[in-house]
Parts: sequence; C-alpha cells; structure tokens
Amino acid sequence: MTEDGTPGGALPEGALTQEVPTSTGERLLPPVPGATRELLGEPAPPPLHPPVQGMAVVVGSRPVSAYVELTLEAPDIADTAQPGQFVAFAVGGPTSAMLLRRSIAIAGVGEGRFSVVVSARAAGSTWLASLRPGEEVDVVGPLGRPFPLPPEGTPALLVGGGYGAAALVGLGGLLRSRGHEVAAVVGAGDEARLCSVDDLAAVAAPFVVTTDDGSSGRRGRVTGPVAELVAGAGVVYACGPMPMLRAVADLATARRVPSWVAVEESMACGIGVCMTCVLPVVSADGRTRFSRSCVEGPVFAGDRVRFDDVGTLPADVVGADAMGPAHTPAVEGETP
Repeated sequence: MTEDGTPGGALPEGALTQEVPTSTGERLLPPVPGATRELLGEPAPPPLHPPVQGMAVVVGSRPVSAYVELTLEAPDIADTAQPGQFVAFAVGGPTSAMLLRRSIAIAGVGEGRFSVVVSARAAGSTWLASLRPGEEVDVVGPLGRPFPLPPEGTPALLVGGGYGAAALVGLGGLLRSRGHEVAAVVGAGDEARLCSVDDLAAVAAPFVVTTDDGSSGRRGRVTGPVAELVAGAGVVYACGPMPMLRAVADLATARRVPSWVAVEESMACGIGVCMTCVLPVVSADGRTRFSRSCVEGPVFAGDRVRFDDVGTLPADVVGADAMGPAHTPAVEGETP
C-alpha cells in the first residue's frame, strides 16, 4: 500500500486525466509509473570521419554583435565537418599555463575553411577572440556527433539562443539545399547578444527574432513563436542555453515532434576522457546512462535528455551505486 491508501503501483482515481504543467506552461498527462515512455528520437549516429589535430591559420576576424567570428583555414577539418560538430582550441600560445582546450561549435564550412563564433568570457576565450589574420592556433576537430538529417521532405524548425544560433547556420543551409522547408526562431536577452540573424534569415521562412527586453524583434522568449510553429514542423533542432533546450524539447515532445538539441556543456578535454560534461540521457536500451556531451553528444534527442536530473546523480543511472556515497548511514568513526 502507498501512503494515500491505494494499492502499490496503482494511481489514485482520476490521476490519469489530471494534467500537469511542463516547464513551458504546456499541460500534459502525467506518466504512468512503471510504464515505458515511447521515445521519439534515437541516439545521434557517430560522425562519418575521425578528428585530426593540427595548426589552423586565422584568415578572418570580425565582430558579430557581442561576439567575434573567426574564420580559419584547416582543410582536414573543414572538408569533413558535419553540422552540429565542434572544434577544440588550445589557448594562450605554446607557453601558456592554460592547459584545457576551449570547445566551440562549427558555424560554417567552405573551401577548406571553417568559422566559429567566440564569446569572450574569461582568459581563454578572450585570447582566442583576440587572434588576428595570419596567426596560427592548435585545433582538434571535427569532434562530437552531428545533427541527424530528417527524411526527405520533412519540414524543419531551427531554434537558436544567443551564440548557440551559430551552430544551426550550416544545418539550415544543408537542409535548404536538400529541398526541406526551414523555419527558424532566434532569441537572446537583448539585441547585442543575438547571433547569426542574417545567416539564418537567408535560409529560413518564416524567421522570427525574439529578445527578452524587446530591443529587437518580438518581446519575450523563443518559446512563444516555437509554440506557434512547432505544429507545422516534422523535426526540431535547437542549440542554446540548457533552460531553452529543455523548454523547446518539451514543446516538441508535447506535439509528438522529434527534437535534437546541441548542448552547451563545458568540455574540459573535448575527447571523452575527463567526464566533466556528462548528462543523464536515456540510451537505446531504455536505461539511463551518464553520456559525455563531447563524444555521445553534443547532439542528443531532446526527449532522451533528463533535464530535471542534470547536475544530480539519479539513483537509476547505470553505475550510480558505484559513483556516489553509500545510501546507508556511515558507522560512527568511519570516513564516509
């Protein structure tokens, strides 16, 4: 028996018809305990080509709102990169004490060159944004799993938040070149933090801009226009802050539309060694595992990411019993 007096595993009368709100305000029926939820998206397939390491030459640098767009010549990377993948830069120069690479999504490729949009936040990204044409930088890529492409004729909705919109530029162009209808929504806190507006406007219709303060486009967050457009989409792609990805995935799942989200987790190594970028994700066998954003991601099926449990150690994650402290009280005098 449960605490409310119902038989174990049963639901109180009417529970199956009592709607519950999602993070976006959408109201959905609650899941049935013990039932397996049907998932819309499969785990993203592995990339077609392995990464390489080498020196890339900066051939262009320009301000893009609050960011800096770098264009680099590195044919071994540019010629094999797929939309959704990223590169990892060594920062600070050969004598730098900054040992960890900075991972940034590839915004575009062409003619042996690739571009990235850098948000100068701390010492490493500030050094990267300061590079000028003619300088070289050590880079590894392309890394991570790309966006899976939809079946022929599937209309797509792209949703970008802040500089995360840059990761959708190459995807939008590829989808249009294959005959897909493409709609897009980009948003940011204010006009200065919008990114890739012109690039995405060139491949998407309808195209909607939102800002929290109303300084450009519609006032509000991307979830407003996404809720309006998702019903006409056959697939949704998103990149941006984690709360935005969760909200977009919720809206898509509520309409039974598969979604793919490119997460912006901090990646200390970029190659799956350090385990600092793990997220709880439902695997192909239905069990939850900590998936590395840099190797199993950064692209995940939106309904497979357990957003509620990000930053925690869920008890049902494979291997959880060996990762955290014992669930029983420690004996006095013992070190837990």
